[in-house]
Amino acid sequence: MIIAIDIGNTNVVVGISDQDKWPYLWRWHTELKDAEAYHALQFSNQLLESGIKIEDVGDIVISSVVPDLKEIYENIVVSIFGKDPIFLDSDIYKYLSIQIDRPTEIGSDLVANAMAAHHKYGGNRIVVDFGTALTFTTVNEHGEILGVAIAPGLKTSIAALFNKTAQLPEVPLELPKSVVGKNTIHAIQSGVLHGYVGLVRHQLKLINDEMEEHYSCIATGGLSSILLPLENDFDVIDPNLTLEGLKYVAELFG
Repeated sequence: MIIAIDIGNTNVVVGISDQDKWPYLWRWHTELKDAEAYHALQFSNQLLESGIKIEDVGDIVISSVVPDLKEIYENIVVSIFGKDPIFLDSDIYKYLSIQIDRPTEIGSDLVANAMAAHHKYGGNRIVVDFGTALTFTTVNEHGEILGVAIAPGLKTSIAALFNKTAQLPEVPLELPKSVVGKNTIHAIQSGVLHGYVGLVRHQLKLINDEMEEHYSCIATGGLSSILLPLENDFDVIDPNLTLEGLKYVAELFG
């Protein structure tokens, strides 16, 4: 078994891979207050409830875009499993083909996405990750990461409206039936969600125009299934793509 841990700004996602399947997938909030106790408890409880035997676990690989949690998760893994985890970071980046100005600045989750897109699907790919940020990672058929585009994520945009205005409510991420909002909640849903449909389509077109050849699209991230009008724009929707990339890291560098 390989354990893949994706530490994001909003959630921590943990997957356990066994024979190319993910029988265990866990998610909890990324908490920075009393972080070590909180995350150790979350991880330990999930392991206990699953009945997984420590001796059955092979490599543990971690991607973290939250620097404050990197050492904490290293301590948790060593405490539970008695072995050091593999971190997808600049020490591994130097073995990969990352064609950007400052390779060490790219998020490890995006690198994992690109690796999974190349190894699992092949060809020229754009990975659209619907997370805290909305990201577009372009990777060619040779597995070279050509570049990234980043926009605020869906929840981030709606939260910004809620936090920065006095009279606008926080709204659920649900696509309204009409683009013409008849009340405040529907108006925000229409503006943000339908607006993001246009944003994604336009960005995909610009990338393909610049590449001068077709790059097919893989969607991933916890919110990848919300924007139903984009369903036909995506060649693949793979919610576990980041974990798949981390599994490849474990297989290559473990």
